[in-house]
Amino acid sequence: MREFLNVAKAISDETRTRILMFLRSGELCVCQIVDVLGLAPSTVSKHMAIMMQAGLVDFRKDGRWRYYRLAGQDAPLPVRNALEWVHATLGGARVVREDARRLKITLKKDIKTVCERYTC
Repeated sequence: MREFLNVAKAISDETRTRILMFLRSGELCVCQIVDVLGLAPSTVSKHMAIMMQAGLVDFRKDGRWRYYRLAGQDAPLPVRNALEWVHATLGGARVVREDARRLKITLKKDIKTVCERYTC
């Protein structure tokens, strides 16, 4: 039951579902997520912590930077089902298309410059 509630809580927020949608493109540094969303690093970190607790995302640390990715095929079934549902439902949403456009711009930037800007 707790696992289900954690997943439901995590996907009940627009910002978190937007993050899940653009993580489909692959692993991103928290600074890149901040750049796409235009939010404070602390706000993004809080969202990422909620999604980590739910098992929706994994991360790795490289120096002082954290890189997030969607949970893999070894994730529990409720997590995999939730990710599939979010992607199937929101794939054509306007905000998702706009985020994808901003993500392309962010990915063209030097990652060190992006991270220095936000001090993530």
